[in-house]
Amino acid sequence: MRTIYAALAAVFMLFLFSGTASAQQDAEPNPIGELPWQVGPAVGKIGTRATIDVPEGYAFLDVEGTRRLNQLLENPPDGNDTYTLAPHDLSWIGFFTFQDMGYVKDDEKVNADDVLESVRQGTEQGNEERRQRGWETMRILGWSFEPQYDEQLKALEWAILAETDATKSKVVNYNTRVLGRRGVMEVVVVADPETLQPAIADFKRLMPGYSFAAGEKYSEFVAGDHVAEFGLAALITGGAAVVASKKGWLAAAGVMLAKLWKLLLVGLLGVVAAVRSLFKRKQQDKTVQ
Repeated sequence: MRTIYAALAAVFMLFLFSGTASAQQDAEPNPIGELPWQVGPAVGKIGTRATIDVPEGYAFLDVEGTRRLNQLLENPPDGNDTYTLAPHDLSWIGFFTFQDMGYVKDDEKVNADDVLESVRQGTEQGNEERRQRGWETMRILGWSFEPQYDEQLKALEWAILAETDATKSKVVNYNTRVLGRRGVMEVVVVADPETLQPAIADFKRLMPGYSFAAGEKYSEFVAGDHVAEFGLAALITGGAAVVASKKGWLAAAGVMLAKLWKLLLVGLLGVVAAVRSLFKRKQQDKTVQ
């Protein structure tokens, strides 16, 4: 549901249009529509660590484009290189960030109740940063679904439901952490809670097109590689930044969770229409070429 970058964090604005936007709205400049979207079919390069296939009907943003997107959507900066994948209808948005934290052993059992309480306390700490920025604070309602680890894919997934304090808007962040040889690819998918399940299904349909680069796969670990100081549970509650922080566990987790949450902002007229129109034009240009 904003990047880890991180963690859990969310933020994009979904517009549910029942009809077509007016020609005037389509013609108006829109900062999100003007971002350097790479429309599919294409291959999205996630730095030097991985790639993902971008099929027709989807689009990809590089680091600079994603940075500008997060500024527009009030996602706190965290200094990490993050990439964006989304369908043309913006029914969900996925943020990809590689964390160079070392090889994470996957032999740890995750206690869902303990982890949720940690996330709840950390989010309360993170609200301090949100207040300083004049942004809405939020509270954790519970799991949308509890953490599950896929041993074959080497991927941990979970979803947490939150609510903004002032507007009572529901926010869901679906998270995947794909383990690699030298770190973890963190993926946050932002969607409306009512459309989360089809959004997850659509996202998972694209994941077979994701691949770590040669030498970066979990199975390519060799003796002497750096091993992380924590296990799977810490991937949900702050990971390496928390372990390395001098601030204390809760304060560090709070900062991380504030940056990792992404919200769905409602009210930017014409965003979806503008982006759809841009995708259509770019797709037509590619076809002509």
